[in-house]
Amino acid sequence: MTATRPRLHALGEAALLCELPPPATLAAQQKWWALAEQAAQWPGVLELLPGMNNLTLCFDPRHVTRQALEDKVREAWPALAPKTAAAGRLVEIPTAYGGDDGPDLDDVARHTGLSPREVVRRHSEADYVVYFLGFLPGFAFMGGLPAELATPRRAEPRVAVPARSVGIGGEQTGIYPLQSPGGWQLIGRTRLELFDPKAEPPTLLRPGDRVRFVAESVVA
Repeated sequence: MTATRPRLHALGEAALLCELPPPATLAAQQKWWALAEQAAQWPGVLELLPGMNNLTLCFDPRHVTRQALEDKVREAWPALAPKTAAAGRLVEIPTAYGGDDGPDLDDVARHTGLSPREVVRRHSEADYVVYFLGFLPGFAFMGGLPAELATPRRAEPRVAVPARSVGIGGEQTGIYPLQSPGGWQLIGRTRLELFDPKAEPPTLLRPGDRVRFVAESVVA
């Protein structure tokens, strides 16, 4: 998939969206990290916004044209080597599954045809990689959810998802760092703070981090 050239789209007059067709993979995401590192050195590039299977380049049209950036991306892409994260840390997330902490665990179990404890076992034994942060400060979009645990988002999103809730949304798992509206299926909650504006860095997780969920308790 990483041999496929990215599709390029203008986002207004000062941004260029570069994207690959699905599915998102770790190898593809690592190439986006490599492109971002290189593009940060290009004249006229102001900001880089990584996403799931894409990268947006915000630029100053007074100093560089969109066509010039497109040419640079097309030239750079074939030679890019996938870039692993500098830290490469393993972060363990202690999690209380089910009950009030994970009110949707039974729904996920019914959808997958597994018992609630089997859902927990498979979720906590998997290895995840942070692809990028978005949606909320410190919200990590991760790859690595076992395919058999994939569950659609709720038909009616919650108005307020408690901070530090662990959820499943489609083919991904994630942790809400702050209280917010949300439609992911909540299966547990962690006691770790995912976002602290006074800390340096303010987010617990960073792109490229490896994540393991550790089941501290299970109510099923």
